[in-house]
Amino acid sequence: MKAFRGPRVWLWRWRRGPLRRRADVVEGWVLLGVWLLTLVAGIGAGLMAARSVERGLAHERATWHPMVAYVVGHAPGRSGARGSSRERVWTEVRWTAGDGTPRTGQVRVAPGTATGAPVAIWTDGRGRLAGRPATATEAAVRAAFVGTLFGAGAAAVPFAGGRYLLAVLERRRLARWDTEWARLGPQWGRTTG
Repeated sequence: MKAFRGPRVWLWRWRRGPLRRRADVVEGWVLLGVWLLTLVAGIGAGLMAARSVERGLAHERATWHPMVAYVVGHAPGRSGARGSSRERVWTEVRWTAGDGTPRTGQVRVAPGTATGAPVAIWTDGRGRLAGRPATATEAAVRAAFVGTLFGAGAAAVPFAGGRYLLAVLERRRLARWDTEWARLGPQWGRTTG
């Protein structure tokens, strides 16, 4: 099929000529608008999402603190039990929050950890248990990943809308061609003379 098309000419929709149709110009502007909107929406949404994630994780790093808690309940299992050295079990621990109030919660410890053993935990600004905050590098990777996903999702909306609009324009153009062909086609079989 490409052999019948001839060389590709850039910006042909805006060139002046006797075969230029109004539909070609409209399609050209729609394409330009869709590509610009897709680019702006994708980049804008991606950057905003990445900055939001980065700020949230930086806030966690600033407000979450490491503390020492002590095992209150018995940790199931034996300390020398077979299995992975990374295997952990849930047990209850107690710590004193920054305001001096005693707190308790469930954390994962090595099997068989003795009652009263110290355990490293992280707490948020209110003294509640929290996970270890993401490092600056982990935060940058997460922010880039989330920003890429949001950017791609936001860019897909105007792109899909533009493809739909171009399909509508193509159907209208083909319907006009059918109408013109129905009117002029029968005249091609006649001879002059």
